[in-house]
Amino acid sequence: TPFLTTIDLLYWRDIKQTSIVFGSFLLLLFSLTQFSVVSVVAYLALAALSATISFRIYKSVLQAVQKTDEGHPFKTYLELEITLSQEQMQKYTDCLQFYVNNTLKELRRLFLVQDLVDSLKFAVLMWLLTYVGALFNGLTLLLMAVVSVFTVPVVYVKHQAQVDQYLGLVRTHINAVVAKIQAKIPGAKRHAE
Repeated sequence: TPFLTTIDLLYWRDIKQTSIVFGSFLLLLFSLTQFSVVSVVAYLALAALSATISFRIYKSVLQAVQKTDEGHPFKTYLELEITLSQEQMQKYTDCLQFYVNNTLKELRRLFLVQDLVDSLKFAVLMWLLTYVGALFNGLTLLLMAVVSVFTVPVVYVKHQAQVDQYLGLVRTHINAVVAKIQAKIPGAKRHAE
C-alpha cells in the first residue's frame, strides 16, 4: 500500500517510509530547538514552494520542448476535495468537547479533594514533574517522546520475554509500596476495594 498505518510505521515494517517519517519529525524538532516556530514554519513553507514551483516550471519547459499538452502537473491534487463536511466537523467537535469536559471534571475532582488518595497521587505526580521540568524543557521531552515512540515498540518485540519479566518485578514492587502506603492512610483500604 502507498500509505502505511501508524502501527506499520512504529514497528518499522517499511524501513524506507518509516525512516522518512522519523527523520522528518527529528529534523522538525531539532529545527525548533534552534529557531522560533515562526521561522521553522516559514522555512518549511518556502522549501515546499520552491519544490512545487521548480517542478511546475520544469514540467512547463518539458511540455514546450516536447510540444505536448499534458496540462497542469498538479491537476489531480488541485481537484481533490479537501473540505470537511458538516458531519465530520460535528463529530470532531463532539469528540473534543467530550475530552475537554472529562478533563475538567477530573481536574475539579482532584483539586477539590473528592478522594484523598487520588489527590495525593496527583500531588506526587505534579511534584515529580517539577523535577522533570527543571531538567528538561518541553521540546526536549517531545523529542525524547518521538524517539521513544519509534524505538520502544521494536525493542519490546525483539526482547519481549526479558522486558515482561522485569516489568513483572517492577509491578510487584510498586504494588507492595502502594499497599504499605494504603495501610498507613485511614480510609485508603476502602478506596482500593
